[in-house]
Amino acid sequence: MPRLFTGIEVPSEVGEELRLLTGGLEGARWIDPENYHITLRFIGDIDDVTASDVANLLAHTSGGSFSLRLSSVGHFGPVTKTRALWAGVQHVQELIDLHARQERMCQMAGLAPEGRKFTPHVTLARMRGTPNSLDVESYLARNSGFKSSSFEVTRFVLFSAKPSTGGGPYLVEQVYDLA
Repeated sequence: MPRLFTGIEVPSEVGEELRLLTGGLEGARWIDPENYHITLRFIGDIDDVTASDVANLLAHTSGGSFSLRLSSVGHFGPVTKTRALWAGVQHVQELIDLHARQERMCQMAGLAPEGRKFTPHVTLARMRGTPNSLDVESYLARNSGFKSSSFEVTRFVLFSAKPSTGGGPYLVEQVYDLA
């Protein structure tokens, strides 16, 4: 059974800007820049027939290209139990619309609705153990003004991943142009 998700690839020049945010935080397992992406829809472990249905239906989620910019840093979980650090995505309605179209296609393929609120981001690190909350707060404060270069989104990707603790490597299964 493949573990699938859709996402937007982060261009290498923006990945280099994100890489500059890594380091200086004990317990952080930093994501390799080649694995940076913005998850649109986590699909999960599904059978091959459903995977094929999803892949075919996703071809109907075009809508035109748009620009994105990453902005600020944040964390998942309370600061005393931070699970992950991320770079946020500035609000762009086209991104929200693309996510909604993909959600509809996944449900048409028989998948349950996504239970989590869509929070577009690029994961920078996953935390091991219980991090020192003062160190996490210091990291967030140091990097709170982060803004990446703008980049054009002309496609999205169906990725597969091996079951693991996250962070890659991810394989591109199919590419969908937004034009």
